[in-house]
Amino acid sequence: MEHRKHCIVANDAAPRTKPSNYPEPFASRMNGRTKKSLGDPFGLSQFGVNLTTLEQGAATALHHRHSLQDEWVYVLQGEVTLHIGGDELPMKAGMCVGFRAGSDAHHIENRSPVHAVILEVGSRTQGDEVSYPTDDLVAVMNPAGKWVFEHKDGRPY
Repeated sequence: MEHRKHCIVANDAAPRTKPSNYPEPFASRMNGRTKKSLGDPFGLSQFGVNLTTLEQGAATALHHRHSLQDEWVYVLQGEVTLHIGGDELPMKAGMCVGFRAGSDAHHIENRSPVHAVILEVGSRTQGDEVSYPTDDLVAVMNPAGKWVFEHKDGRPY
């Protein structure tokens, strides 16, 4: 029988060893963001859970939308700004937001002078495509569950 931890302390989870999956020049735009995977230690495969810390000026992701994956975010600490559908909406601790697959492009940014902590949950759907309306970037999840990045004209990064 496989032995797996039943409980962990979320703050003690190791941060991702690779800060961003994006290719350059996009990866460096994720400076100030730290993600700790809370689902991987349990072998979860249907959805991902991240405890994400955003330093001042950091963002959760590039402005994006998923074709097949749903996402959900809960603000645990601090204040952030949600960018969605051309709007900028303030969010504070205790607030949450959900993004249905195919809905408006979005990202969350920390404009406050102190760090913010959020919980991100998203499905892991093979064949999902991510479009980035403000960047020359497209991502597709391959059958192995890895993101493959291309320019909008199909050239690989």
